[in-house]
Amino acid sequence: MEAPDFWDNPEISNQKMKEFKILKDTVETCHKLTGQYEDIETLIEMGYEAQDPDMIQEVRQELDAFITVLEEIRVGTLLAGEFDKDNAILKLNAGAGGTESCDWASMLYRMYTRWAEKKGFSIEVLDYLDGEEAGIKSVTFQINGNNAYGLLKSEKGVHRLVRISPFNAQGKRQTSFVSLDVMPDIEADLEVEIDEKDLRIDTYRSSGAGGQHINKTSSAIRITHLPTGIVVQCQNERSQHMNKDKAMQMLKSKLYLLKQEANAEKLSDIRGEVTEIGWGNQIRSYVFQPYTMVKDHRTNVESGNVDAVMDGSLDIFINGYLKWLHTDNKKA
Repeated sequence: MEAPDFWDNPEISNQKMKEFKILKDTVETCHKLTGQYEDIETLIEMGYEAQDPDMIQEVRQELDAFITVLEEIRVGTLLAGEFDKDNAILKLNAGAGGTESCDWASMLYRMYTRWAEKKGFSIEVLDYLDGEEAGIKSVTFQINGNNAYGLLKSEKGVHRLVRISPFNAQGKRQTSFVSLDVMPDIEADLEVEIDEKDLRIDTYRSSGAGGQHINKTSSAIRITHLPTGIVVQCQNERSQHMNKDKAMQMLKSKLYLLKQEANAEKLSDIRGEVTEIGWGNQIRSYVFQPYTMVKDHRTNVESGNVDAVMDGSLDIFINGYLKWLHTDNKKA
């Protein structure tokens, strides 16, 4: 008997199709893990019977691969928030420190793009502003992929860098700060009423890596919501009209969250606490000198391999945050 053409049903929305595919892939992964587990048991039995110590390495490799996939599934069960499945919009802002902070912002931007590439996620730059001498003053970009927001919500906050600055002629150790805001890209048609009188809409020329019409047309859009002070920007679309539509979507998402989360503590779980970009507010420190260490100050998760972290190996911190968030002492 032929299976029904379920996936070809036009009445099923794209969002539902996406959810079905995710569930289907999860089931297939679980079946694969069951097979891997049985294979590992067989290898262990064969090793005992043959008394072959060379098989230990093969068993270890298979076990490591099994644990990696199992951990991904386990972390996925922690992503049950209303917006966890959505794409994520990230905004990096250089703090005090001039060129050094702008360079740090560019390093973080590279770190997150490397992480996204390793996950098979796509990246879309929405707004980009170069630093005056080097690096990035601010950049807004969207990471598209399953559970992108659920994973990246751990990253919102202030990131601190300690290193010997290449921009310091005296070779002194310097501390720099960059803030990161993370918001879900809510795909649903949000019922948010916005009074045009509450908006200030500015146009400006696209610039840097995010611009499609660099120095040609004033197609970039900046929208300020006067009552809340929320500012959203977009410059990557083909026209001013499309940039405005995207910026309005971002604004609606932020206002929707504000409306849904009247309690300030709940709001901080979604939007991240708005703090000064400086001392005492960092969520994570990246120390390059006099020793190498990346440490998350909320979870105490740390890594001595700074190069790997800066090349996108962030799962140790993301997974650590999700576990910490779901302990008995925290509310999801």
